[in-house]
Amino acid sequence: MTTIRIPRQRGRGSQPFVVVVPERPSWTREALGFAGRMLWRFRRALAPTAAALFALATTALLHAVAWWSGLVLAAVAVAPLVWLVRTQHTHPATGTALGWRIALALLAVTALVWLALAAGFGPLCGPLPLAWLVLAIGAQAAWIFVRRSK
Repeated sequence: MTTIRIPRQRGRGSQPFVVVVPERPSWTREALGFAGRMLWRFRRALAPTAAALFALATTALLHAVAWWSGLVLAAVAVAPLVWLVRTQHTHPATGTALGWRIALALLAVTALVWLALAAGFGPLCGPLPLAWLVLAIGAQAAWIFVRRSK
């Protein structure tokens, strides 16, 4: 307990002092504050996880509003393969660079196919939640592996 002593005020216009002492925050508040500070501190490292959560919410909304948007996204799923062929034609690569290009294109195609299926059938339909989790973990692991740490 903290005791605060305020000297006596003199004069006619003296007003009483009110001292507000905040109560100690609960353990839950402390834990949530710590988690929030850590999420804010490592926000760039967690970008793929945030993107995955955004994709999950967006596909749920698309499924509820316009299920046919899955057909549009299915057509867009071919774009990474077109990028791979075009890039390989204009800037040929071999070895590790080609492997990274193929891996990136396959990850993008898989993610876009998941987006199309989730928008069409709902993100919690059948094996789509498991596929979302595997894609999110894979993207986060690749991001941490490729990204330079501070």
